[in-house]
Amino acid sequence: MPLDTSIKTVLIIGSGPIIIGQACEFDYSGSQAARSLREEGIKVVLINSNPATVMTDSIVADKVYLLPLNVESIEKILKENEIDAVLPTMGGQTALNLAMEAEEIGLWNEYNVRLIGVDTKAIDKAEDREKFRLWMIEMGIPVAPAKIANSLLEGKEFAQEIGIPLVIRPSFTLGGTGGGLVFHKEDLDAALEKGLTASPIHEVLVEKAVMGWKEFELELLRDSADNVAIICTVENFDPMGIHTGDSITVAPAMTLSDTAFQLMRNTAIRMMRALGNFAGGCNVQFALNPETEEIIVVEINPRVSRSSALASKATGYPIAKIAAKLAVGYNLDELKNQITQTTSAYFEPALDYVIVKMPRWNFDKFKGADDTLGFQMKSVGEVMAIGRTFPEALQKACQSLENNATGLSFISAQRMKPEELLESIKRPTWDRIFKIKEAIAAGISIKTLREITHIDRWFLYQIQDIVTLENKLKEIKHLGNMPADLLRDAKQMGFSDEQIAEFVKDCTAEEVYEYRKKLGITRVYKMVDTCSAEFEAKTPYFYSTFL
Repeated sequence: MPLDTSIKTVLIIGSGPIIIGQACEFDYSGSQAARSLREEGIKVVLINSNPATVMTDSIVADKVYLLPLNVESIEKILKENEIDAVLPTMGGQTALNLAMEAEEIGLWNEYNVRLIGVDTKAIDKAEDREKFRLWMIEMGIPVAPAKIANSLLEGKEFAQEIGIPLVIRPSFTLGGTGGGLVFHKEDLDAALEKGLTASPIHEVLVEKAVMGWKEFELELLRDSADNVAIICTVENFDPMGIHTGDSITVAPAMTLSDTAFQLMRNTAIRMMRALGNFAGGCNVQFALNPETEEIIVVEINPRVSRSSALASKATGYPIAKIAAKLAVGYNLDELKNQITQTTSAYFEPALDYVIVKMPRWNFDKFKGADDTLGFQMKSVGEVMAIGRTFPEALQKACQSLENNATGLSFISAQRMKPEELLESIKRPTWDRIFKIKEAIAAGISIKTLREITHIDRWFLYQIQDIVTLENKLKEIKHLGNMPADLLRDAKQMGFSDEQIAEFVKDCTAEEVYEYRKKLGITRVYKMVDTCSAEFEAKTPYFYSTFL
């Protein structure tokens, strides 16, 4: 279906202040969407309460309102402008909640404005925990045993039925706010009260915890003709129990069998097609039992998500841009592929490189704050690294954190004894990845670390490879004695010149650079090509690596 010409002016709802749980990813999506709609000759009116965002620049939208994100502000805009449609899927949970609130008081009907991209029924079905659970059961899709509670008493009664450990998931909240894990009965009351208070409708889902299961995310696009494309599959390094925003994530999925991937893919497509009136980007989260490959659905987000920005940058596929065009009537096969500029947007990217996203925390600025990672997001930002392999991308990500880490080596972890490391690793914290590396270096077995952390063995063995190469570098007493093959292996595994200099001791990073240059070990640049070289890629960005 071509462009809906009845849509002359669109209101885009922003995400408000950049806070923990709602970061600049939605600014990225909103500004992309605004530019995408203006390309079609559609006037864009934008509301956002945050003047520090790109989307509130006058060049992004035709008219910008710096107002509080509430129904009063929405009504003011509707009175002052001839708005045909509102796009709420670019502003995260905040925008969806506001769209629902406006619908409930009849604001959209009063001003003859329609929601595009998603309707309120689809939002309600996905965001209301009980409706989502019943919907999944109706479709025959497995979910964790759970029950809705609107009071402390209801929550306690169900908790007694299914037993500890439990997950408390508040409805209609942002970044897992108010959610948590309950490992001990004495902590149940406090967790329920916290969740009920956080939920705007005073509702929580009390769910059986699937601790130790692996977590995956699928980023999808769907158009009004029911075409669905899987843009990216993301695997969490950490198991279930840690918010996705606080977990190291990897794309494409590294430890997923083809059978399990196809099951996730088919399930996600079924869910999207059953969602109702929806055209745009969507995020589906799964948990997978590592022993049996049984899967359960965790949640579906009928909007561009935190992961959409990551997936866009990882694949070169502009999810928000395409999602905005789908919302105004286009189908995927009618839009141009931004990578090839010749084929349609109805394609699924193929990655021949590895993406690692690593969160960044600032616990040092919040003295006394609990640095345990759980269901409520605590990171203040993130970095993304691209490499030919997982170890290379992981080390690049570590080097980008701006916390003095020169790679996977981190000075604070090196000062701990093996028994201290083991005890510390039991509790998920921001620096656990560095402690795991040091634990392997100290001789602690992969089996033990797997039992403690539930992190997939494949990732642990990759870290072990980094440790093995690091030990080889430490054996070199003089830079001039380092074999070219060893230095090349180190660079291919993501070791920085500074890191290598720390191990060899008698040299500087500059000397390492000059030495490898003399040996012909120099950086090359690879195009982010997600077409498997089947078509010529026009994407203008590259990543550096060593061959």
